[in-house]
Amino acid sequence: MPAQASPAFRTRFATFVAAGFGSGYAARAPGTAGSAVGLAFGALLIEIYPPLLLAAIGICTYGGLWAIENTLAPPASGAAKSPHDDPGWIVIDEIAGQLLAMLALHRLSILGVAAAFVLFRLFDITKPGPIGWADRQKGATGIMADDLLAGLAAFLILLLGQAFLGQYSR
Repeated sequence: MPAQASPAFRTRFATFVAAGFGSGYAARAPGTAGSAVGLAFGALLIEIYPPLLLAAIGICTYGGLWAIENTLAPPASGAAKSPHDDPGWIVIDEIAGQLLAMLALHRLSILGVAAAFVLFRLFDITKPGPIGWADRQKGATGIMADDLLAGLAAFLILLLGQAFLGQYSR
């Protein structure tokens, strides 16, 4: 029977994942740093095999929910203050949202990658409409939801751009 991970190890590992594998500890703009990690990871997956983005989005989303729930534990664990906090260093949500935005790209191109990054960051920062509503929700689901919606909005704009202006991915 395998040994169980200690609660302290689980919390440290969850914190590492929630922090976007360390990118959330950037001195400035941790959300942008997390998005950049998502962008690099997404570009690698597009280069290898674009459908892998779907798996990566699922893993980042469900793994992110687990990590955030295990990071936003009671204060005795040394984690965030309460399950309602959204600390700036939690950026696994930005990684998942950035990957979702990149799902519209079928091949790598500078224009496509730049557009995916700029659109995702624009929607993530400004939080229009339902993105802002999701941002006000509590807990791990609220933390993840606004970035997934920002990624979805960027994805849809990229698809519209491809339909009207030609392929970003060429």
